Amino acid sequence: MGKILFVSHDGDTHETELVAGRSLMQHATGHGVPGIDGDCGGVCACGTCHVILESRWLDRVGASGPEEDQMLCMTPERQPTSRLACQITVSADMDGMTVRLPEFQM
Repeated sequence: MGKILFVSHDGDTHETELVAGRSLMQHATGHGVPGIDGDCGGVCACGTCHVILESRWLDRVGASGPEEDQMLCMTPERQPTSRLACQITVSADMDGMTVRLPEFQM
């Protein structure tokens, strides 16, 4: 079974077993990863599941859509590789991915 590593803004790490087919937000909340709130339940309406990916993973997670971009525009900690975890479906080829969390969620 694969792993996904979540790293908080202060460097705390949370290694999780990869669960394919769920959103990255569901994956994180299901494993009790602190710092991913998912207040809207995963419908791209709140921005509380902001994550920052390493650029090498962008091809595997796909491009963000207009609704996601609109939500991310309101995030002061937005980076070029920022995404909303609710908009990323976890797949087996994400084994070993590191996901960084911002200091604050919206």
